[in-house]
Amino acid sequence: MAATKLRLLQAIDTLYTQGPATHECYTRLVLECFRANNVDQAKKLQTHMDIHSYQPTDTFLQNRLLHLYAKSGEISHARNLFDKMPHRDIFSWNAMLSLYAKSGLVQDLRVFFDGMPSRDSVSYNTVISGFAKNGWAGKAVEAFVRMQNERFRPTEYTHVSVLNACTQLLDLRKGKQIHGRIVIGDYNLGDNAFIWNSLTDMYAKCGEIDRARWLFDRLPNKNVVSWNSMISGYLKNGQRRQCIDLFRKMQESGLKPDQVTVSSILNAYFQSGCIDEARELFNGIREKDKICWTTMMVGYTQNGKEDDALVLFSEMLKHVRPDSHTISSVVSSCAKLASLFHGQVIHGIALLMGINDDLLVSSAFVDMYCKCGVTSDAWAVFTAMPARSVVSWNAMIVGYAQNGQSLEALALYEKMLREDMRPDNITFVGVLSACIHAGLVDEGKRYFDSMSKLYGLIPTLDHFASMINLLGRSGSLDKAMELVTTMPHEPNSLIWSTVLSVSAKKGDVKHGEMAAKHLFELDPHNAAPYIMLSNMYAACGRWKDVASVRSLMKTKNVKKFAAYSWIEIDSEVHKFVADDRTHPDTKIIYEELDELIRKLKKVGFSPDTNLVLHDVGEDEKRDSISYHSEKLALAFGLIKKRHGPLRIIKNIRVCGDCHVFMKFASQITGRQIILRDSNRFHHFAEGKCSCNDYW
Repeated sequence: MAATKLRLLQAIDTLYTQGPATHECYTRLVLECFRANNVDQAKKLQTHMDIHSYQPTDTFLQNRLLHLYAKSGEISHARNLFDKMPHRDIFSWNAMLSLYAKSGLVQDLRVFFDGMPSRDSVSYNTVISGFAKNGWAGKAVEAFVRMQNERFRPTEYTHVSVLNACTQLLDLRKGKQIHGRIVIGDYNLGDNAFIWNSLTDMYAKCGEIDRARWLFDRLPNKNVVSWNSMISGYLKNGQRRQCIDLFRKMQESGLKPDQVTVSSILNAYFQSGCIDEARELFNGIREKDKICWTTMMVGYTQNGKEDDALVLFSEMLKHVRPDSHTISSVVSSCAKLASLFHGQVIHGIALLMGINDDLLVSSAFVDMYCKCGVTSDAWAVFTAMPARSVVSWNAMIVGYAQNGQSLEALALYEKMLREDMRPDNITFVGVLSACIHAGLVDEGKRYFDSMSKLYGLIPTLDHFASMINLLGRSGSLDKAMELVTTMPHEPNSLIWSTVLSVSAKKGDVKHGEMAAKHLFELDPHNAAPYIMLSNMYAACGRWKDVASVRSLMKTKNVKKFAAYSWIEIDSEVHKFVADDRTHPDTKIIYEELDELIRKLKKVGFSPDTNLVLHDVGEDEKRDSISYHSEKLALAFGLIKKRHGPLRIIKNIRVCGDCHVFMKFASQITGRQIILRDSNRFHHFAEGKCSCNDYW
């Protein structure tokens, strides 16, 4: 090979030094460059030919050169050569088709194919495959029908491509028709593993898992692709146990799983909640690729183990370079934890890798910064994006709404429309949320109506819940209930939870009882509606009804979930529950909190013991409410972090007393306090909250 390259370079040097040569001489040297994998030198020669207006005159050489350009993806040179060819045959046209298909230029592929003076089976195979591989599955099926209408006989290669298109479309009817044509047409199905795999995959992903298994069990020569099709088919159809059982059978057969197999099995374990088994499988893989690492991290995040996902990412960096999918998935873990420190570290890694401008990655950072309560940083990322998708706009709009910047959210939505970006259902979730927290009833109605009238979007239960919330909070609970009874959807737990929440906020026991009754039937083991109804009764002093609800919970074995808060200090998360005495720094935490309470009382703060929903004495009520988890987290933060904002996360809605407490605390300490509860963000500063006491 080295001697060949040396001779080639000597010939090229002679060509350059002795002046112009024949067309064929140039062309043959270009061909030799391609054969020697010296593409750069071939480009230089082609440029030299263009300067001297040299084109190969021999049709065979022209087609050979065109084929090599197509094979190497050299679009500009191929187009130039094709346009100047005096004689084009079917091989020339097919070479260009192959180039367009390989380059993903499906629009050019379609136009070029339609403009061909004649076609053959190769032309159709190329265009059907090109459409199928580049997301134009419908066009691939149309081309297949056209191929038959023009009396060209499909090959095994054609059938594999069109079956894959049917799989993408989930078009079982068309897939069955093609299966029938294969059988009737005698395409030697018994010896073609590719067609068997495509049929198995098509039936599995279209929901006919039993037929897929029948084909799989009769495969003449099972390979990894076949097993993967069946395993992923079981997974897609929610049959996780069968998926895992088949994987074990695959191992018993002696066939080595590949990364696709492992990814499917890891997902099967995660959906089954078998995290330890998934990690055991993951640990047993000797050579892990990006897909394996990313799948494991996503599984941790989906199962509430975001900390483990971050630890795994740190381990991954020692072995494999992450890609945009990996970065975006681990950033979502930071967003769920509201871990600004780790999010900033990963942002730095993305910058060093040069993928910070990737659409997927930058959108994830916008979402992360918003969920950490730093909308200014989210905005900086958003404005620096070279291109934005509706996902990017949604992340920023929803982020503004959640952080109490409702007017900014609505202004950004209007800007989105001016830039001809079409909103989707998620966009309107953010827009309606902004209207709720700003109390903009008329605007909310207008935006809600525009979904169907202007954009053809069908409002979902999320949107109806938002409107019920908006109407109920504004005092129009009757109108909210009218919407519940007239909407086209059957009310679900989300709708009734919204009604119950609004009723509790307004002290409307009648509607609260009705909503709670529905929730007891829809989700009998969810503690939230029992607790909310009990709290409503307690607020009215109806202690017998409180006892009745608690007795019902005991009878149905409903477990109350624990309320907790956490705060991140120096990249370490500290978790607290109410009246927590387990932290190593418990003594100084309580001393700090008691001192803070004394200071707040001097400027007018008084604990709201009416919010203690137990029939106990006043002193007990005061002690009970003073040591809620978010207050303990705040005291710890004041001790350990002397400067900058304090970020606290709570897993349920913040109570009214703690909300007032945080406002006073921000005024006395001069510190910004950012509290994220299950409902929204609260930015406390100088005695005020961003929610304007409307949450």
